[in-house]
Amino acid sequence: MDIKRRRTKKVSCGDVKIGGDAPISIQSMTNTDTRDVKKTVEQIKALERNGCEIVRAAVLDLEAAQAIKEIKKNISIPIVADIHFDYRLALEAINSGVDKLRLNPGNIGDAERVRKVVMMAKERNIPIRIGVNAGSIDKKIIYKYGKITPEAMVESGLEHVKILENLNFEDIIISLKASDIKLTLESYRLMAKKVDYPLHIGITEAGTIKGGTIKSCIGIGAMLLDGIGDTLRISLTGDPIEEVKLGKEILKSVGLRDFGINLISCPTCGRTQIDLIHLANRIENKLSTVNKPLTVAIMGCAVNGPGEAKDADIGIAGGKGSALLFKKGEIIRKIKEEDIEAVLLEEIMKM
Repeated sequence: MDIKRRRTKKVSCGDVKIGGDAPISIQSMTNTDTRDVKKTVEQIKALERNGCEIVRAAVLDLEAAQAIKEIKKNISIPIVADIHFDYRLALEAINSGVDKLRLNPGNIGDAERVRKVVMMAKERNIPIRIGVNAGSIDKKIIYKYGKITPEAMVESGLEHVKILENLNFEDIIISLKASDIKLTLESYRLMAKKVDYPLHIGITEAGTIKGGTIKSCIGIGAMLLDGIGDTLRISLTGDPIEEVKLGKEILKSVGLRDFGINLISCPTCGRTQIDLIHLANRIENKLSTVNKPLTVAIMGCAVNGPGEAKDADIGIAGGKGSALLFKKGEIIRKIKEEDIEAVLLEEIMKM
């Protein structure tokens, strides 16, 4: 079943489009000191190689804002400046050629300071992402609702949106993140009914690789299946590359992007008579750098293998010390167990 994505405006972040009919883009954030240009560039290049399409960097001071100029010379993907409280950092980041700002206009000073940032962003065609987190909502809004609710999250976001709209600025992207899945999901659903701006989705402070993966898959997956989301960032306590890999897998799993090999494999049972677990992991690892969108099936037995994986481009179904090679559900030939990996990889590379 095709997912009907929510209709939004289209915003440009460098040469990456966000919203409208543009593919849902994958973001991550550097965890290096932005002032250390060499380390930051190295990390961004590693993220690029793994499929990151937009990268964000923390801008803590003027030196970090100025470093963006040198960083941009050495990377190929758009860079976003993460700004809090000091409007001068936003102005310096814009002067350094940043492709997008992540800031909340209500938090960077008086109206004149906000106007300066917005006018410069508008002049340079730089979009602004309003990022509402559950932990940063104004106390008066929390008091109004009694606690942090989806309505409070949305009202907080709309307050910032109104500031930009009053300055005739509409290159806006919105995020409404919390570590609570249900709160995040309901906040995005509510905001999606109120505006047509692109939405940056994610579950913030999701946790470690294991716990954060589970939370992100549930929350982001639910939003995507609802048609909500134009760009995403997985938040994990770990290597940012893992965020990118997981983002790709989520988008691939719901059928919204094609990122290389789609591996399907059975959970194994008493009918499995080959070392399927070891084989599936080795095949997945060997195919991790293949970009062609092929579906490869590693199935445990001939009873269900070809039938359950009939839509796979190619696959194997295990037997006793052997396997059947099949393509599009049609059995091609029998392979000895010791030859399965080599034969399957050879056939995939031919495709």
